[in-house]
Amino acid sequence: MNEGKEQIMEAIERGDNEKRDLRAKLEAATEKAKEVCQRLQDETVVAAKSADKAVREHPYQAIGVAFGLGVLIGVVVTRCRRD
Repeated sequence: MNEGKEQIMEAIERGDNEKRDLRAKLEAATEKAKEVCQRLQDETVVAAKSADKAVREHPYQAIGVAFGLGVLIGVVVTRCRRD
């Protein structure tokens, strides 16, 4: 009977160790994801500021580009609906 208890205790210890290892891996992955998210947010802010500056410096060209893209998207959507 002692042998059975020892095996159970060993299995519990292995399970605890595995759980601890998995928790550490999860925490490391979470930290990495937070860092990546922060970096993406920073890059997005920089890109948005750059786009805003370009539109403010060239408003008529920006309107022309937006109009052209709108027409292009409209043509593509209309053709997809016909097919």
